[in-house]
Amino acid sequence: MRSPLTLSLAIASALLGASCVSSRPVHYYTLQPVAPPAAPGKLNGLVLVVGPLVTPETLQDGRIRYRSGANEAGAYEYHRWTERPGEMVRNALLRSLRASGKYRRVIEAGSAASGDYLLHGKLLEFDEVDNNGAIVTRISLQVELVDRKTSRNVWDRIVEHEEPVGAKSVPDVVQSLDRNLQRVVGEAVTAIDRFLAER
Repeated sequence: MRSPLTLSLAIASALLGASCVSSRPVHYYTLQPVAPPAAPGKLNGLVLVVGPLVTPETLQDGRIRYRSGANEAGAYEYHRWTERPGEMVRNALLRSLRASGKYRRVIEAGSAASGDYLLHGKLLEFDEVDNNGAIVTRISLQVELVDRKTSRNVWDRIVEHEEPVGAKSVPDVVQSLDRNLQRVVGEAVTAIDRFLAER
């Protein structure tokens, strides 16, 4: 049986050791709003309802993700997004569609939201990808339009893009994802505009 003095010294030693362990600060990142199109188009009277984007479970905890090679995936424990990636991409779509000036209204989906078309989809990838020394970011987004009158899916598209990363640091990865998101959202919005203009 240990003496009270030995037990006290063990506890004091453990507390001292715990206080000496330095905790690393968590860094939070956000992306810039997507730039609106250069020239707004003519209003066509349609109301778009933007629904949620389904995201993989790995993208829901807010940590910045990376993939290495064909099979390894992980996350930076001390580098996180201020919002979940699915919300950031959805908000970027909302802002870009509103800024285009081509629709009477662009609203978020809700219990009382009514409109001509529902835009929803899946965020498939939103990662840093390290492959044989080349570092890029990859965003893959599937978007769909549903005609609210018929409840039929009338259009869908997968938009994906890889963007180089300037250097191997998390801020560089974030800047690359920022540029990448601008491009992916711009391409998705242009494709939506074109389809609805022809319809």
